[in-house]
Amino acid sequence: MNLNKAILFFLIFITPLKANTIYNLIKIPNLEIYEISTTNNLRYLYATKPFRLGINVKKNIQCFDSDKKLLDKKYKIINKNLNKYSLNFLRKINLRYIVLCENLSIAKINTAGIPNNEMRTLILDIKFNKIHFERVIHHEVFHIIRDSYKELFNENEWNNFNKKNFKYAECSTCNNKWNLNLYNKTEGFFTEYAKSTASEDMAEVFSHLMFYQDKINTDDPIIKKKILFIKKNISKIDNTFKF
Repeated sequence: MNLNKAILFFLIFITPLKANTIYNLIKIPNLEIYEISTTNNLRYLYATKPFRLGINVKKNIQCFDSDKKLLDKKYKIINKNLNKYSLNFLRKINLRYIVLCENLSIAKINTAGIPNNEMRTLILDIKFNKIHFERVIHHEVFHIIRDSYKELFNENEWNNFNKKNFKYAECSTCNNKWNLNLYNKTEGFFTEYAKSTASEDMAEVFSHLMFYQDKINTDDPIIKKKILFIKKNISKIDNTFKF
């Protein structure tokens, strides 16, 4: 290989990914690189224009571009929280790309994030609820974790932690239990949203462990069982993981 070809080859691989290359990787249009020089090798992308995924109105995903000032502000917050996850752990759960956009929705229902472990991608709404924004980053990461290790996070085993007369809804949007405020008295659940489905309940427990350890009610026997379950199974993925 002559010198000119070697230089060209080198530049191709160190130059930030262009829009068409990004699309080929994660199948989301209208994205550009925001940051790729991160300690845990996460690649942050942002929407340059609104994008829509899917042709089925009941399932399609939509998100909008944002101004640079807001991007810069929220990137610092997101990066700080995602730096809690090591490169080794992120590889194990199959997460590589973080997409930043605003007013994210699926089937016209607003959502904080949309995880896709097959595409190694997490889309985050940088305009989501300011009060809970940081915690829900970890909530969405848990969905990536669970989707990658479903055998470790068995819903039937989880359901047995709850009182016998309690039943989750069929889906996270099948009811109006969307409040993310921490209960003063937990009684087995950190938030109202935790009562929607077993997987959302797991994600709420994980996110509180990651962000609100000092607010956890250790006197609640059901919460104790759920915390032990989450910690035990996360350690099976990576025994060096720290909450």
